[in-house]
Amino acid sequence: MKTTVPSLFSEIARRRGDAPALCAKRDGEWRQTSWREFEELVRRAARGFMELGHRPGQAIAILGFNRPEWVISDIAAITAGGTPAGIYTTSTAEQCHYITEHSEAAVAVVENSEQLEKFLAIRDRLPALRGIVLMEGDSDAPGVLSWGELLALGDTVAESRLADRITAQKPDDLATLIYTSGTTGPPKAVMLSHHNLIWTAEAMVDAFSINQDDQFFSYLPLSHIAEQMVSLHSPMRVGACTWFAESLEKLPENLREVRPHIFFGVPRVWEKFQAAIAAAGAESKGLKRKITVWARSKGLVGGYAAQRGDKLPTLYGLAEKLVFSKVRAKLGLDRARICACSAAPITLDTLEFFLSLGIPILEVYGMSEATGPGTLSRPDKFRTGRAGFAFPGVEIEIAADGEILMRGPHVFLGYYKDEAATRETLDENGWIHSGDIGDIDQDGFVKVTDRKKELIITSGGENIAPAPIEAQLKSIPCVAAALVIGDHRNYLTALLTFDSDRLRPALEAAGSAAQDIAAAVQCALFTRWLEEQVEKTVNATLSRVQTIKKVCLLAEQFTIEGGELTPTMKLKRRVVLSKYEREIEALYS
Repeated sequence: MKTTVPSLFSEIARRRGDAPALCAKRDGEWRQTSWREFEELVRRAARGFMELGHRPGQAIAILGFNRPEWVISDIAAITAGGTPAGIYTTSTAEQCHYITEHSEAAVAVVENSEQLEKFLAIRDRLPALRGIVLMEGDSDAPGVLSWGELLALGDTVAESRLADRITAQKPDDLATLIYTSGTTGPPKAVMLSHHNLIWTAEAMVDAFSINQDDQFFSYLPLSHIAEQMVSLHSPMRVGACTWFAESLEKLPENLREVRPHIFFGVPRVWEKFQAAIAAAGAESKGLKRKITVWARSKGLVGGYAAQRGDKLPTLYGLAEKLVFSKVRAKLGLDRARICACSAAPITLDTLEFFLSLGIPILEVYGMSEATGPGTLSRPDKFRTGRAGFAFPGVEIEIAADGEILMRGPHVFLGYYKDEAATRETLDENGWIHSGDIGDIDQDGFVKVTDRKKELIITSGGENIAPAPIEAQLKSIPCVAAALVIGDHRNYLTALLTFDSDRLRPALEAAGSAAQDIAAAVQCALFTRWLEEQVEKTVNATLSRVQTIKKVCLLAEQFTIEGGELTPTMKLKRRVVLSKYEREIEALYS
């Protein structure tokens, strides 16, 4: 039966009562919030938002690292009849302005003084913003409330007023906005309904046999739907407990303390674990090293055998006892029955590294427009290198041009204030056109092979649209063309070509004696000047994950004759990436 997020939340809170719902470290100690307390805080915060002037249908902007106040604000926004709109912590003030203005947010909830500064810089351009709330600390700035002051304000509002807002909500109403970058231009806001969220959470609970005793671990951006499904909506469906990392720097330490049953990591997280394990293994000597090498050989063979339904190799159990169990314990994954990966492609090398250690990484494929996952992999049904099979109730097809299409109860309502973009992504028959190219094997396992879209997804799972950054790079005097690189990489770089007609002033500004492009790209003075321009003109306006870390200066132009441009002068990215593969690899060496 369809229901709403507030109704489901209240039901679970009543049923679980004093059982732990949220756990965060404060003053060096893990402190729990029960489900009963969780619901009370949500209702007080929701009434506080109402008293600040929030009206049904308006958004609540949320900016901060994972913590109880983040999810309380999220559910409180929905409870008050509004929509949470999460903002990445790395966003600039201007990016915060765009989302807050576009979502028509009445209140902004920010983590600390550092994030508050971004809103203080833009608040005079946000006429709909009625107040700012600090999750941590306080401020003397006008219109800024501490978390305690928000809750106290909520205590002045009659519960009946909030009840009226809850009663007015319907399962197919808009519940949340997820902002995600498009291939060009500003980010789009994915509209997800109550039913989208609840149906997807139920599908995950059923698929992974999630129960109320499972422990979840939250550390990836809560502004992303994947993290919301993993550490908010799925635990809420069964009344499980979510633990919050203190910071990304303390992730390894916190993970060992929490020892979650479900662990979700983007490729970059698994790559860091891999590097740490490999470094520790390189220091081992003699018999210990030989045992590890032997165990990993058993692990890899056994991992693939399990996928085929074959018997495990002889002495696999010994390898598990001597090596695999110890590695999992050191990582904090000794209780984890699900170790998943999504948000970006992960290399086969990393997948096989962990498979050889008895830790199969289960890949999931999805997108914000599908409320997160569209496929799933289970410990008893997965294929290394493939992104799982369709969730029960979800249809996945491959279009004639190879594009992956999805349809089901998880499909979004559309893009907020963007009917044209909605029509491009969601067809009249309810199919999401993902923009990804892939195939489905005879066993139903999906593999993503390419993208029709030009969206860059870094190894950390950040979605970045290259076109706006490239446009800024081309605004630098003398730059003719730019191509931003970063897919599956740790950071962004760029290839630059130059306009000979505009080169002379740039050379003079750089103090370079070069007379042409060929000499300029080899000149240290010109290179240093150009890197300074990138910092001032481009990086200063971008969030940290969007900044260009290195550039490669090319002596040749992109041309139609050279194959880099189409007849209409559009850049052929694949051609450029292939042609300059050596130069690109040098940027990451």
